[in-house]
Amino acid sequence: MARAFEVEQSLHTLAFPKEEYLSRLARVRQHMSERRADVLVVDMVEHLAYLFGYVPPAAIYQPAVIPLQGDPVLVARALDLPMLTEQSWVSNPVLFRDWENPVEVLAKLLHDRGWGRSNLAFELDSHFLPAGRFEAIQAALPEARFIDFSSVIRELRLIKSANEIKHLRRASEIADAALMAAMDAAGEGVPERECAAALYATALRIGADNGRSALMASGARSNSLHGRLGNNVLKKGDILHVESVPLYFGYGARIMRSAIVGQPSGNLAEAGRKLIEIQDRQYEQMRPGVASTAIDEIVRKGVLDAGLRETYENFTGYTLGYIGLPVTSDFTRAFLPSLEWVLEEDMVFHMYTSAQGLAFSDTILITADGCERLTRTARQLFVR
Repeated sequence: MARAFEVEQSLHTLAFPKEEYLSRLARVRQHMSERRADVLVVDMVEHLAYLFGYVPPAAIYQPAVIPLQGDPVLVARALDLPMLTEQSWVSNPVLFRDWENPVEVLAKLLHDRGWGRSNLAFELDSHFLPAGRFEAIQAALPEARFIDFSSVIRELRLIKSANEIKHLRRASEIADAALMAAMDAAGEGVPERECAAALYATALRIGADNGRSALMASGARSNSLHGRLGNNVLKKGDILHVESVPLYFGYGARIMRSAIVGQPSGNLAEAGRKLIEIQDRQYEQMRPGVASTAIDEIVRKGVLDAGLRETYENFTGYTLGYIGLPVTSDFTRAFLPSLEWVLEEDMVFHMYTSAQGLAFSDTILITADGCERLTRTARQLFVR
């Protein structure tokens, strides 16, 4: 039987002060009130982390229940209590054993607290709420009224707090150091896996808290930006593509740079110079109040006009912040010709461009009067 549990507060190592979590919760409740929701059920890892500090494994459903008034309740796997105790400020979780159905535990909690006939809000865009699970919840609560709370918390997370920016700065420092470890390991006769090993070891030693700290490809596969790590041994003329993607308290910085083994051809060196020049012009225009489509066009049109690519089908940038599995990128805001929105202070983005096997990117913070490059690695084509 699921049971309530009192957490020992002295064991907490919170990612943020409790007051910041409570402020976030208050903003969420404002939106609940506007939608006439009595209770909100949150189950996305990134939103559990944002509101409560808790980062449960994705293997078993562990939602949180937020009433419009009163204390929130985490429905948690008993096995994960030590992790919850360490990470979260919430002190009254309802625990379930592995043979218990968490949907049934959730439904019983809602009934027992008198919310079985209430207006219940769910994030219907959650990747933890597939159709079958939501139907089971509806069937267990036939007298409840269900409200869609999609995108609300995603939108709240777009503007970063000072503490979030602090974490992103540290993640950027780790990303820079890890990327340069990979670059320093590169050279003729070196397996690309050695470069990856140098990156991972550096990231983990200096504070990254994720196992997936890099995307890397080389040689004929260097234009596979999201490809699987291969077994190529670097030889003269090979391009090594490195994307360093460490997390710090779950907040992700990203940076791409390319290296050439041996001296690059004139055409490749010129392509690298043009890509950087075009992207530098994009960074110079990033500031509050500017339309995203105008920022996107600088790189998209610039690269096409320069003849560096025949087509440009992908984003030129997207949201950065907390990264929660199974999602590895956040496209709440993305730079596309078909999607217009306005840049705001304290938004953070991964801005990237690529062509001819080369790729360059940075973690960019929007400031009051422009932007700041949080990743500081030299913007150049490295030669190894």
